[in-house]
Amino acid sequence: MESVAEPLHMDPFPEQSREEDAGAVFVLESKGTWWHAGFHLTTAIVGPTILTLPYAFRGLGWGLGFLCLTTMGLVTFYSYYLMSKVLDHCEKAGRRHIRFRELAADVLGSGWMFYFVIVIQGSINTGVGIGAILLGGECLQIMYSNIFPDGSLKLYEFIAMVTAVMIILSQLPTFHSLRHINLVSLLLSLGYTFLVVGACIHAGTSKNPPPRDYSLETSESARVFSAFTSISIIAAIFGNGILPEIQATVAPPATGKMVKGLLMCYAVIVVTFYSASVAGYWVFGNKSNSNILKSLMPDEGPSLAPTWVLGLAIIFVLLQLFAIGLVYSQVAYEIMETQSADVSQGLFSRRNLIPRIVLRTLYMIFCGFMAAMLPFFGDINGIVGAIGFIPLDFILPMLLYNMTYKPPRSSFTYWINISIIVVFTGAGLMGTFSSIRKLILDAYKFKLFSSDVVD
Repeated sequence: MESVAEPLHMDPFPEQSREEDAGAVFVLESKGTWWHAGFHLTTAIVGPTILTLPYAFRGLGWGLGFLCLTTMGLVTFYSYYLMSKVLDHCEKAGRRHIRFRELAADVLGSGWMFYFVIVIQGSINTGVGIGAILLGGECLQIMYSNIFPDGSLKLYEFIAMVTAVMIILSQLPTFHSLRHINLVSLLLSLGYTFLVVGACIHAGTSKNPPPRDYSLETSESARVFSAFTSISIIAAIFGNGILPEIQATVAPPATGKMVKGLLMCYAVIVVTFYSASVAGYWVFGNKSNSNILKSLMPDEGPSLAPTWVLGLAIIFVLLQLFAIGLVYSQVAYEIMETQSADVSQGLFSRRNLIPRIVLRTLYMIFCGFMAAMLPFFGDINGIVGAIGFIPLDFILPMLLYNMTYKPPRSSFTYWINISIIVVFTGAGLMGTFSSIRKLILDAYKFKLFSSDVVD
């Protein structure tokens, strides 16, 4: 029987101080239900990056690809379940944590852990925000180039358009206010997945299907590096990194509600991840692009599926990217408004409204500028997965659970958690090295403010 360890130190984030915490009161207000949490979780995990899965499979092949996809799915569900249990335990003990960094610092009792999580979480969230704007600009560019083949607009101009829309949407004041947007986001993810799967089946069964080759790299060392890069990409696709902040939006008591939200989210994951992986890799094999839509719309020759199907899929992807950018911006907004807002004034008072508009606008301009300057999406995705998502989603939850519940060292739970920590620490280190290696090898393709996204 697992024993629950009582905290040996005072809660460093007491409720009375939270009443004066604008980030908690405004951005992370707790009014949601379990299905709202499910909408937020699904938007945070099930995004257009699933269209990268065939690209990840090309570094693993069919067998290892399925094994890694399934293992990542099981481990992340288990990881998020453990973290929700730790959060529930802390809430029952009178220490409700609404931020990942507070939870880690409280349970592990280390001040540096607070700042470690801030840095990692901030890097992930900003990286995802940049990626969402970059992919949004690419979607607009694809549509534009098909309607106006000789058009003069460049990628950075489309990125500026997406950034302008994000600046407007970013003024939605709270995480909870995104619940309806994130429901639409869930439906959009199902929509473009089904459209892309249908397009792949159409291309694969046509009279002139793309040539299929499922062979891996010829060099053994290259195969190893490609495999770890693919593992990092899959980790990034399954990554979340903001589960405590999502649980914070649930009205207390939150006990048990996040598990229902997780089940909703993973039902969508099973449908979308496997279908996109199988269909895309089946058709294109080791020629899969980092965005399978680009494989279906080659630069030379006609599209491999009906134009209206691909066009609708691109529109769905573009619309969902706005929701993803908003969800991953909430931690940055919460940090900024903890310092800039005054709880004694109203949410829409001039005192709080003007700083909110200015800070959120500047944040979005920064993300848009970085997206335009550094369009290296495929390589960045692998590095974000290895450096960011693996520590937060595959290592810390198991450590937090063992520290909180203190399962006996002879127990199955303890050794499963330790094994996951060891395996994914190694995978994270190798994935970081492999992803940085690929970034260096692709460096000759990079050009600041380029009109092409590098795979």
